[in-house]
Amino acid sequence: MLKKWLIPVGIIIILGALLISGYNNLVKISEQVNGSWSEVQNKLQRRADLIPNLVETVKGYASQEKEIFTDVAEARAKLAGAATVTDKGEADQALTGALGRLLAIGENYPQLKSDANFRALQDELAGTENRIATARMDYNYSVQSYNTKIKTLPTSLYARILGFGPRDYFKPDANVENVPTVDFSK
Repeated sequence: MLKKWLIPVGIIIILGALLISGYNNLVKISEQVNGSWSEVQNKLQRRADLIPNLVETVKGYASQEKEIFTDVAEARAKLAGAATVTDKGEADQALTGALGRLLAIGENYPQLKSDANFRALQDELAGTENRIATARMDYNYSVQSYNTKIKTLPTSLYARILGFGPRDYFKPDANVENVPTVDFSK
């Protein structure tokens, strides 16, 4: 009689162990995605912290270029208020365009280009942009690994039941191929 129950109990124990192991693996991969997203946000915050210094340096030389300062401030605020990955991507693209126009002011003000503060901030911003690109790439790789895991068998059989759904990729703006036009003749 004891032998009749031994096999079903053994199977239940094995299935339970596999489910627990699978759950723990999903938690680990999900936390990697969260960590990667936090790193993207960290890099975006670094850029946002550099922007006021860059703006103030440029303002000293180009006080008549008020529209660009407003655009940068609005884009920065939009990025700070973005909640989802998609919203962050759109706000990031707006800020990137505004920063491009801000940095192009240096072409109209040669004395600004030679200013050590401007050059240092420009270099910091360029380095930060590279860090952001790397963090985005790492985040998207983490999302790819996670999404692949929850969509493949046997994990797909229980992932949604346990609350693990697909995550969004960080996508560039749809107009990424179109280089923004910088025009100060207005």
